[in-house]
Amino acid sequence: MRPRVVLVTRKTPLEVLLERRGTHDQARFHLRSRGQDIADYEAAHTQFEAAFAQVVQQIAADQRRVRVNRDDLDRFLFAPDDVVVVVGQDGLVPNVAKYLSGQLVIGVNSNPDRFDGVLCPHRPEEAGALLEWVEERTDLYRVQERVMGLVEREDGQRMLALNEFYLGHRSHQSSKYVLRVGGKEERQSSSGVLCSTGTGATGWARSVTEQRGIEEVLPSPEQAALAWFVREPFPSVWTGTDLDFGILQEGEPLTIDSLMGDDGVIFADGIESDRVEFLDGHRATISVAPTRLNLIVRSAVPD
Repeated sequence: MRPRVVLVTRKTPLEVLLERRGTHDQARFHLRSRGQDIADYEAAHTQFEAAFAQVVQQIAADQRRVRVNRDDLDRFLFAPDDVVVVVGQDGLVPNVAKYLSGQLVIGVNSNPDRFDGVLCPHRPEEAGALLEWVEERTDLYRVQERVMGLVEREDGQRMLALNEFYLGHRSHQSSKYVLRVGGKEERQSSSGVLCSTGTGATGWARSVTEQRGIEEVLPSPEQAALAWFVREPFPSVWTGTDLDFGILQEGEPLTIDSLMGDDGVIFADGIESDRVEFLDGHRATISVAPTRLNLIVRSAVPD
């Protein structure tokens, strides 16, 4: 039996706007009052619908399929042999990655004129060939095993990240904690701790390295290592700033004990609403995750 195809999408900006404003006319008026035109929203929506329809048309008639919205991922049960087809923009891939355990992922760029296509590199018309490859495994494509990060709290709560973790105060200010790494320990007050994978090294982590002038090469997406940064550490008689950056190799943990009475949080991949509390008495251990994101990409080998 062919594996089930799980189509992961998110609401288009037009759909979100209509949910908030109720009707098309009210949405148009809302945008016009702010000097914007609804035509751009409509064009993006039409483009997505056409791309999604093109993908669906290439799924074999006897192949099971189900569509899941990004907002429902935390309640969806993935089967071990599911083939996950993400249709949209790159940010959807990290959204779904944390809920997977080795399933193959195909990223389809619904609008190459708007989205870079780093994690969704394939055009809609490739969907059929990609699904055939899952069964035939020719040289046309390969599985890129992108490294993920893992954070575990002392009570067993776990969270995966494809890009990065943030640990600190929800306001991104006055985060107090004890950081331990490589046999060293330091009490700190900062704007929080960021821990990035190689995939995330081109995003938030890149802005931190450029702002601070860090010249060390960050991990690549398939390298089993994480880069960690302390954001704006503050020196005082009670806190230090010596431990502010490093690279974690596989098997090397970074441990943080929270000293925050309230509003301490841990979240992954920029999704602050999907967070874990990180308050006094909580301990978080960050390491390279045993799980990889199995992303199907075009092979460099000529076909």
